Amino acid sequence: MNRLILPAWLVMAIASAPFAAGISSQLDASVRLAGSDSAHVEAALQQRFKSAFANIALLRIAGAPSPRSADGRALLAEVTDGIRRTAGVRDVMSYLDREDSLFIGQDESPVLIVGVSLPKGSTDALMANLRRTTDALRAQLGGKYPDLQFEWTGEAAVNADMRRMSAEETRTAELRVLPVTLALLLFAFRSVIAAMLPILCGALTILVSLGVIAALNRFWPVSLVVYSIVSMVGLGLSIDYALLIVTRYRDLVAQGSSRPEAVLQAARQGGRTVLVSGSAVAIGFAAMLFVRVSEVRSIGMAGLVVTTLAVLVARTLLPVLLAWVGRWIDIGHLGLGRPNEAAGHWRSWAHWVGRHPAAVLLAAGAPLMVLAAQAGHLRTDLPRGRWLPDSADSVRQLHALESVGRGNFGQMIPIILYLPEGTTIEQEPGWRAESRLVRQFARDARIQHVWAITTLSTVPLGGPETLRHIPEPVRRSLVSDDGRAVLLQLLPRPGLAATDAASLVREVRGADPQTLTGLAGTRLEVGGVPGFNVDYKDAITRSMVPIVSSVIGATLLVLSLAFRSVLIPVKAVALNLLSVAAAFGAVAVVFQSHFGSRLVGLPQPLDGGFPIIPILVFCIVFGLSMDYEVFLVARIADGRSAGLGDQAALADALAGTGRVITFAAAIMVAIFGGFVFGNFVLIKILGFALGVAVLLDATVVRLAVGPALFHLAGRWNWWPGD
Repeated sequence: MNRLILPAWLVMAIASAPFAAGISSQLDASVRLAGSDSAHVEAALQQRFKSAFANIALLRIAGAPSPRSADGRALLAEVTDGIRRTAGVRDVMSYLDREDSLFIGQDESPVLIVGVSLPKGSTDALMANLRRTTDALRAQLGGKYPDLQFEWTGEAAVNADMRRMSAEETRTAELRVLPVTLALLLFAFRSVIAAMLPILCGALTILVSLGVIAALNRFWPVSLVVYSIVSMVGLGLSIDYALLIVTRYRDLVAQGSSRPEAVLQAARQGGRTVLVSGSAVAIGFAAMLFVRVSEVRSIGMAGLVVTTLAVLVARTLLPVLLAWVGRWIDIGHLGLGRPNEAAGHWRSWAHWVGRHPAAVLLAAGAPLMVLAAQAGHLRTDLPRGRWLPDSADSVRQLHALESVGRGNFGQMIPIILYLPEGTTIEQEPGWRAESRLVRQFARDARIQHVWAITTLSTVPLGGPETLRHIPEPVRRSLVSDDGRAVLLQLLPRPGLAATDAASLVREVRGADPQTLTGLAGTRLEVGGVPGFNVDYKDAITRSMVPIVSSVIGATLLVLSLAFRSVLIPVKAVALNLLSVAAAFGAVAVVFQSHFGSRLVGLPQPLDGGFPIIPILVFCIVFGLSMDYEVFLVARIADGRSAGLGDQAALADALAGTGRVITFAAAIMVAIFGGFVFGNFVLIKILGFALGVAVLLDATVVRLAVGPALFHLAGRWNWWPGD
């Protein structure tokens, strides 16, 4: 069987390579929330209203004459015709269709709304087609208009750029951390061959994970953020597990075991520890599958895949590689460090903690509690201002459009008014109900403009009879076939922040439709990006308590079965919660205050965060932090099985795992830290939070607070199993 393991992994790697190579262009940059109001509105726009503008891209034509002039109208007509002929474009709306100043920037540049079709995985191809069209138009018209520039932005353009940049930043982060990781492994193992084994395991885990996820993406759309998560977690876990098993193998050889026997013992003892640790990590990711947000479910699925593969590689392939390498594992010995001396230091530390457990607990725990207390200041609303990476063309153009535009097109709010049974927009009560609703919104200082079927009539005080003068395509985009559902589009004023637009959505949803429309039995659904932001945050908030409870419960069960103890699992969970709280506190201190925002590459503190951060950090950190607890407690249990007392077993465990935990954590921190200095604020915060949590957990918590509590608990650590 062992002879088949290496060829089997080789076949999996070769089979995964083509899928993994193209995955960055296939992942979904959008986020979905099935069953929400915003999802219902999006579906209605595409099906009930047959709107050509359910999905849009925005185009600003800089350096063009004003469309108010004959020359400008001719140029705009030529550009519009060219764009309409582009594959994937459903329609174009501009000043030619509605002589509205909203379609002209304050610098007189034309602004076009381009309705597009977005079948799965087509965003990149669509934007490439649109840019080819405008490049050709610029080449054609540049002689007459030398300053002509076509600037694409909007959700479709931003998503395409985010997908491309995510792949580039992940590759950059990997290249940034690999030299540091290799240097730490060389220092840990003092051998080139031994240091390369964890790197090989990590690379294989990431490659096969991306291949599996790319295959799953054909049936289940996977979020773009997964690309970075797989890289961070896959490399970190694989190196942790390989470091544990390789160190155990080399220790056994140093103690006199034959190399074949050392491989078997390391695979059996280390493999059991890896399985328990991997189970704890998998619990956190599995919990994410129960959150209705597609992005969170994608991360949960990807985490399960990468954790499973990291465990399989460590338990199957790594022992085969160790047996195959044999004595070569010490070739390239560098003479770095003195492991025996380090083990002696850890043994001395364990004895010192045993003599002063209360003092250690106070000295190590008090600062941690102070940092954890800062978690109460963590804000999770979307940040105001500019937080998307300015290095993306579409983001720069979005800011440019906001500076010269007459409305905030990125925060448009579609509202569907459902009239009561037996009432349609063609009837006077339905017409009056929508007209009253339009007037309510038009008086709101946050709204720049309201588009609705009742605002298109040029007849003053016109009624339902004016509907027959409105072109059928326009009517179909604003009124359903049965006339009982009508669409209003609210264009917020320029500069309205996402949080303020979300507040407006909450107000509309919380209001009484009859009061707004004057008609009993009416109903409103609010969507768009602001509506989605509200649904997104609410879904995450509602999920937190069930997720936290299920993760804690499942972890307690797994650790109780593994160690046949009540106190050890409870203590491990409590310390994990402390690590998570400290990580949240560190994020609040660094990202949301002037204290450290510049240290992580932010020009100013964030006045918000992201709703997804708490649930991501909790689920991932809770599992990763358990790694070092399992490493330590499993070694203590092995010592007790060999006949050692509790204090001697702890000293032996710290001597055997202190170096492993230190280097494993240092490597994990380096990996997460590599993502802190990218341009994606969400990944920046996530990398920082995970790095801080692992650093604190592997140093203050597991090597100081944990051992102190172990000494204070005494024989109760193993009740009722012992």
